[in-house]
Amino acid sequence: MPNVPANKSRSRAYKDEKLSDEHLLDIVQRQTFRYFWEGAHPTSGLARDRCDRLANPTDDAVAVGGSGFGLIAIIVACERGWVTRQEALVRLTAMLDCLEKATCYHGMFPHFMHGETGATLPFSRKDDGGDLVETALLFQGLLCVRAYFDGDMTQETRLRQRITGLWHEAEWNWFTQGGRKALTWHWSPNNGFALNHEIRGWNECLIAYVLAACSPRYPIAVEAYHEGWAMGREFLNRRSFEGIDLPLGPDWGGP
Repeated sequence: MPNVPANKSRSRAYKDEKLSDEHLLDIVQRQTFRYFWEGAHPTSGLARDRCDRLANPTDDAVAVGGSGFGLIAIIVACERGWVTRQEALVRLTAMLDCLEKATCYHGMFPHFMHGETGATLPFSRKDDGGDLVETALLFQGLLCVRAYFDGDMTQETRLRQRITGLWHEAEWNWFTQGGRKALTWHWSPNNGFALNHEIRGWNECLIAYVLAACSPRYPIAVEAYHEGWAMGREFLNRRSFEGIDLPLGPDWGGP
């Protein structure tokens, strides 16, 4: 994969500088993009779980959910002019090359995988298969990419087709364990649903239910949302904190 430098996003010192909201947002967006662009796996461009200037270059582990955030960061960078559309397409193509050959589980990706081969890297002894929430975060990014790169040129058309192919293969309803009224977080061929971790709200996992509900081929029943996600013990709050009404989630807010 060509190493395209983010030559317009070099860091600078902001110590003791009073920043406007717009300037602060610019810094946050640039630095976030740099992490995903400059710190990505050298072959696939997928996101490392964590990285700094002393990161181990032989560590091939990449994070599936983190790669979803990286995809959206690339869209922002392209829109802001920090990379060209063509540079973004080169990186996105490399990412899809790895995702298409990666080991999947009813269309779902693992939490961690090898950034070159796409092989699963177990998260724990029984978590060695598909991770529904991490996959949802990935598809959130992929579907945004599909919408943003809407040109008629062959490369963009092919990009959209490849994303659609992955999207259509994701079997969200499999993760209801045959019709339970809730999504389950993990499944693997070695351990099945042994972890039996049902996804209930309110937390950062909402995107899994949104995507599962709108899946073109493998949607979940509406009852899974209302009787699964919305029945979590911390779903409703209806209290006020620091003068701010909090309708959903744990006290003081949360992911």
